[in-house]
Amino acid sequence: MTESSSAPTAVLTESESGPPDPTLGIEARPDVHKVGMACFLASEAAFFSTLIMAYVIYLRHGSHGPTPDQVFSLPMVLGNTACLIFSSFTLHWAEKAHHSGKTNVFRVLWAATIVLGTLFLVGTGIEWRGLIRDHGLTIGVNMFGSTYYTLVGFHAFHVTLGVIALAAVLWLSVRGELRGKSPMPVTLVGWYWHFVDVVWVIVFLVVYVVGR
Repeated sequence: MTESSSAPTAVLTESESGPPDPTLGIEARPDVHKVGMACFLASEAAFFSTLIMAYVIYLRHGSHGPTPDQVFSLPMVLGNTACLIFSSFTLHWAEKAHHSGKTNVFRVLWAATIVLGTLFLVGTGIEWRGLIRDHGLTIGVNMFGSTYYTLVGFHAFHVTLGVIALAAVLWLSVRGELRGKSPMPVTLVGWYWHFVDVVWVIVFLVVYVVGR
């Protein structure tokens, strides 16, 4: 018998070829912080949708007390709205500045966002003072007053939380604790602030434009 002259086929074992790449076939998981914020904002969207629907339903409920066309002053509200909308632009520019490594520009624009948010809250307080003092519109005078103060009040509360969060991020930046081009605190607070601004645009249209 003559031995076969063909060479045996080489077989690579796992030890010879090296361990398999653990990343192969595995999709990248979304960041848990971003998922958490997205879920939170979704729940907040449902919450504000309920408040807006309640306002629309009870807007003309009852025959006593002031009505929207008697009490609202658009110039004041337009000023407040301009502050909040422009704050989204300053925040966006601040994020771009941080991504480009312009830390000082980021801090100035971020601080400008805080100032604009604070001006919105001050303007809302002035508006409420006029509604109560000049028109007698309180939260208990009629269903319009109840739903109006509930809707706008909760939004103002969320803006207040946003201003506090913005201030906290600015403090972290001053302390040098924001690292990387897109730090998570900047991203998450940015999402929240843009959400609050979008909600206000809807509230403004429903309350001060369509509902008058």
